Amino acid sequence: MAAKILSPAVKTLLHQGTFIPAHPLALTSELRIDEKRQRALTRYYLESGSGGIAIGVHTTQFEIRDPKFNLLERVLELTADEIQRSAGGKTLVKVAGICGSTSQAVKEAELAVKYGYDIGLLSLGGLNDWTDEALIKHVRTIADILPVFGFYLQPAVGGRILSYEFWKAFAGIPNVEAIKVAAFNRYQTLDVVRAVCDSTRMQEVALYTGNDDNLVADLLTPFRFVVNGATVEKRFVGGLLGHWSVWTKPAVELFNKIKHSIANNNEGIADLLATGVMITDMNAAIFDPSNQFHGCISGIHEVLRREQLLEGIWCLNPHESLSPGQSSEIDRVLQAYPSLTKHSR
Repeated sequence: MAAKILSPAVKTLLHQGTFIPAHPLALTSELRIDEKRQRALTRYYLESGSGGIAIGVHTTQFEIRDPKFNLLERVLELTADEIQRSAGGKTLVKVAGICGSTSQAVKEAELAVKYGYDIGLLSLGGLNDWTDEALIKHVRTIADILPVFGFYLQPAVGGRILSYEFWKAFAGIPNVEAIKVAAFNRYQTLDVVRAVCDSTRMQEVALYTGNDDNLVADLLTPFRFVVNGATVEKRFVGGLLGHWSVWTKPAVELFNKIKHSIANNNEGIADLLATGVMITDMNAAIFDPSNQFHGCISGIHEVLRREQLLEGIWCLNPHESLSPGQSSEIDRVLQAYPSLTKHSR
């Protein structure tokens, strides 16, 4: 069977740059999917102006793949169905998370195709003992099934360090369409951008920020490198972010302001950079870096619970919970940044 490729409309949207929230998992207290709230969350992102949805990703909880819960297929099915019902024919980038060994990733890629997803966000977490050559072979196998969205996930939440040489080879794989950089590290972020610029497919791979600690600056910065004696430039054209799963309408508005600034000779860039500092402060409350990101999923859930989009903050992993003082930090940023934390319902 031939590999799935992006439709022209989705490809254009992805490469021009769009806003993609990482979709959480709505659970009941019995740790079953709360299907009504799961659908409501999807509508919330669509109604807030998102250009896509990413489901089955880190924010959705990797534990949905655990045979004890076996929720991955149902989550993919529910989200795809709600998008079809509620998107009103709007072009969206539908992203399905894919992870695990090659045999597992192939099954997940096939599920993504079955439910009409455009592209797979391929996590390499858990493959820490694999060589770069083995990882590239793995990526090629998945790219032969559907388009691939690369994912540099920071080690603190299950990722691994990946080299410049790896990302250069990765970018050269046909049907790799984008890379999300969530390294939370400037040096590792530069490795990816420089590698794409040095690859044979610089113009064919879109860069998306997942750096919740630096997302505004990522989107505003022109990254320039000398390649074969000439200066080339590459930008992060959009984002795929856990931060965008909360306070989504003002986040969409900020994203559109950033796009406007870039198109108008960096108009208002100083104010946007100042807002970026506020966003980083907000993300520190949500993602809990002071406790090695222990409360990162629960922090998202707590904000959504306060907005009555989730009933509780339950996670499939019993060790996932708010850290001491995290709720107070969320209180603080809500009071400090009301224009950035307004509810869109």
